[in-house]
Amino acid sequence: MQDEIKNDTPPAESHEKDTMPSLEALLKAAELQAAEHHDAWLRAKAETENMRRRAAEDVDKARKFAVENFASELMAVKDSLEAALAVESPSVENLKDGVELTLKQLTAAFGKFNLVDIAPLGEKFDPHQHQAIQVVESDQPANTVVTVLQKGYRLNERTLRPALVMVAKGKDA
Repeated sequence: MQDEIKNDTPPAESHEKDTMPSLEALLKAAELQAAEHHDAWLRAKAETENMRRRAAEDVDKARKFAVENFASELMAVKDSLEAALAVESPSVENLKDGVELTLKQLTAAFGKFNLVDIAPLGEKFDPHQHQAIQVVESDQPANTVVTVLQKGYRLNERTLRPALVMVAKGKDA
């Protein structure tokens, strides 16, 4: 029986060698897997860099052409002004009518792009929207805008140019 056990043992050890991969095979498989992962990582890195470059190009184009629509609206205003100047002998009435129509075109273009006037006559002075040029005696309450020297403009709730105003000193000041 011992012979039988001894005879059975060597075939079992050789069978284990067949099913167990060698260290070299394991190393080769690990190297292949590492190469695949490295290749996938390089591709992902390249794709990320391409996306970043494309996004930067898009931002650059948006910056360059951000005013394109606004500029095309202003071209109509310029065309109207040039047409008015091209008339040989305009009457004062025709010139006035042309200027009013051109102002309407300009106002429409401003409105289309949320560029609004700041005309604060009678309102309380707001340093974010108004620039006080002078404080004057007035029957109005203190810090009330009594005269607008120049309109201000606001683009999408951001003041581009504050209105130049005169502010009431107040009765008891």
